Order: sequence, then C-alpha cells, then structure tokens
Amino acid sequence: MTATLCIDAGTSLIKAVVFDDAGKEVVVARRPTRVITPGGARSEQNMADVWTAVVAASAEAVAAAGVPIGAIAITAQGDGAWFVDSSGAPVGNAILWNDGRATAILEAWTRSGVVDRAFAINGSASNLGLPNTIMAHLLAESPRALDPVQSVLTCGSWLYLQLTGERVLHVSDASAPWLDIHDGTVSAEALGLFGLDQHASLIPPAVSGSQSKSQLSDAAARLLGAAPGTPVVLAPYDVVTTAAGSGAVSVGDAFAILGTTICSGAVVSSPDSSGSTSGLTLRIDSGEAVTRAFPSLAGTGILDWLSRMLGVESVPELAELAGQSRPGSAGVRVWPYFSPAGERNPFVDTHARGVIAGLSFDNSQADVARAALESLAHVVREGLEATGHSPAQLSVSGGGSASDLWCSIIADVTGVPTVRTTDSQVGAKGALVHAGVTLGSWSTTAESAAALVTVDRIFQPDPAVAALHDDRHRDFVASREALAERWREWPRDE
Repeated sequence: MTATLCIDAGTSLIKAVVFDDAGKEVVVARRPTRVITPGGARSEQNMADVWTAVVAASAEAVAAAGVPIGAIAITAQGDGAWFVDSSGAPVGNAILWNDGRATAILEAWTRSGVVDRAFAINGSASNLGLPNTIMAHLLAESPRALDPVQSVLTCGSWLYLQLTGERVLHVSDASAPWLDIHDGTVSAEALGLFGLDQHASLIPPAVSGSQSKSQLSDAAARLLGAAPGTPVVLAPYDVVTTAAGSGAVSVGDAFAILGTTICSGAVVSSPDSSGSTSGLTLRIDSGEAVTRAFPSLAGTGILDWLSRMLGVESVPELAELAGQSRPGSAGVRVWPYFSPAGERNPFVDTHARGVIAGLSFDNSQADVARAALESLAHVVREGLEATGHSPAQLSVSGGGSASDLWCSIIADVTGVPTVRTTDSQVGAKGALVHAGVTLGSWSTTAESAAALVTVDRIFQPDPAVAALHDDRHRDFVASREALAERWREWPRDE
C-alpha cells in the first residue's frame, strides 16, 4: 500500500495532504506563510521561507502517514514573479499576484491598446499581478533590474525546482501572459508588445502531461522523508487544479473558488480571444479545451477585514451573524473592491475602491455582514456571465464553501444549483486528480475526477429570492460602472 503526497501552496497557508489509494485524506499538515507588504501597494514573499514551510508541512505529513509515499503532486498560487539566478537561488523576494506597484505600466498599456492586442494573442487581460507587468515595471525603474535573473518562475515551478532540480512552467502558468493561446507556444509578438522581447530566455519551457513529471532529488528526499526518485508531478496552478478537485473538469463545467481571491469560471471547448478583453484563458494540457477564469482581487480578505471592523472573532462567526439578516440585507449594499491594487477581473481598474451603501439607523451588524456575502456572490455571478456560458450547476470550493449560508446565497444570486464536495482540501484533491492522469492511473481527468471526487450537498436556488437578486445584480453592475467615473478622483495611499 502506498500513498500520494499533494502539496497545495497558497498565499497565506501551505497544506501538505496525504491521500490513500482510494483518494481519502489520511493526513493534513499546515504551515502559515507571511506576506510582506513594504508599502506602495507591494505584496511579496520570501521564497526561501515558502520552501521551508513546504518542507516542514510535507515532512510532518509523510511521517504521520505511516505508509510509503508513492508519488508527490504540487499545485500553488499562480501569477506573480518568482525570480531565480543561474544557480537556482532566489533573486529578491517573490512579487505576488496581488501586487499593485505596476499601475503606471498597466495604465499606459491600456491607453495605447497593448492590453487589447495582447488579449487577441493570449486570451488573457494583462493585470498588475502578472509577470509581464511586474517585469516591465522593474525595467522602467532600472534597465538592469533583471540582469541577475536567469528564470522567471511561479510559486509552483519554484517549488518544483526545489523538489526536482528542473526549471519548467506548467502550461497553465505560462498561458497568461506568455503563450499564443491557440497553439501553446511562447509568443514573440506578445513579448514585443510588452517590451520584453530581449528577455525571452527568462521564460522556462511550458510543460503538461508526461512532461510535467520528474523525480524527487536526493537532497529534497532527505528533507521530506520520502524515497529518492519518487515521481513528482507539477499539476496546474491552483485555479485550474482546485476547479478539478471540485469536479469541474469537462467542457461546460463551471466553478467558483471562495478563497483569498474569488475566482469563477468554466471549462470551454476551445480558446477564443476575439471577445472583450477580460479574464484569463488557461491551457490545461495539449488539448483544445481551456479554462476561462476570472480571479478577482475581492475575496475572503474582505470578510477578515469586516470581522475585525464589527468586532467578530472569525469569518465563520461573521457568516453566523449574517444569517440573522434576511435576503437583500435590509437594503445594505457592498461593492467589494477593497484591495489596494483595485480590481482585475472581470474588469480591470487599478483605482477601484470598496463601497458600503444603503445604511440607515434601522440597519444592524447582521445586515452589513450579509451584504458582504451577497456582494461576493455577485462577483461570482459576474465572472460566470463573462464566460459566455449558462452552466447547469456550479461547483464551489475554498474555505468559504464551508458556510452553508454563503453557498445558499451563491445559489440564489447566480440562479444555479451549487455543489459542494466532501473534501476539505479541494486544491490538493485536484492535484491528485491531475497526478492520476499524468502517472497513468486514469486516461482522462473526467475519469479521475469521477473516481476521486464525491458530492457532499447541492444547494438549490430559491426562485423568489433569485428574482430579487436578478434585480440587485443589474444594479450591482450599473452602480459599479457609475462609481468607476469617480474612483480616480478619490485620494489613495501611495
């Protein structure tokens, strides 16, 4: 009997999960990580510290499993820029997906049409947290800023390098912004648009399928307590992998990840970069099907902030408080654009700011709490609508999916039956789903997911409440568009 170690490296938490041969969680080990915010809307992490956290969580999980580890799979936060030199050592801190320092670059690209022209190539809207924008900003500050860099990685590929010694990007990570989304090759035209044509050598090969596996190095094996040569699979980055762990693997499947970022999307039959510039188009493997994803900067961080503001000890207690209010939150409305970097999906506006409105002396803390949950459900709906598909059901995952109330609100706001699985570690389960195909246990991700993913509960929309939220959603979008005319005039902390 063997087991699989699946590593899910999020922005604030590393999780190492051991699954048995039937796909059941055996051990879950966790280690927190620290996000460094040195000001100026910057968001960074110490790369060595992230690796140390992965080693600690993995070694604990391996030791507690009590059976040999037959394979390792890894998924991680996406986007950002994780720079390494010729020896594989970090060059400075990693710059994260929610970093906002490159506002001037992105605004210039938007005005000049670069963002739209690039979308026609890669099917993804450039945003502040993508490596192209970050690199262009660093070069604008200092033309020699990238001289020490040999490779620009993501969190997942950085950890894969540490585990195996190989420098690659999973094709899902490489899709935005580097690839021609139609043929899967690095686009020289896109690099030219970004002013990065002289830095093409920094982009590692994009891999999937059999090319996305290697072997655990002797040095990493000693740290983790696993056998040298253990197969290591680089799964897609967390958006795609978590969707798979929730069961969204086939064309037409829709998903919503309720985490640090709210990300909704769908698996579609083929890439299409002819529409409006928004969202990300992510290749899954060498096939035609792609994931259209709309990862926002609005997420559970808003609920953490609101919990502190309302004097509530935790987000679960905030959700319990929200249950004391009725649908519609007694008129209270929230536009959840609280990130210092603004918003990136399904629209891009670095000046976007959060708004709480509709308050009167008659309102309670419960109304504000419920309005926040409803607002994030509207973010989910707007992302789903941006995919251009009408799903039959919606698979939810992430920490927020533990709340029955929030799942019910999402079903009512979207009007779509909302499905929650039995797994507590859905990102890790998605890594297991993909590893099963890469290592030959299953022929397709649909077969793998059917065998490994089970449903816990389906939340059906209430027709009367759904009708209320149909009206609310139209106003949510229209009011947001009106607010956008004023955001630029509001003072902001630089």
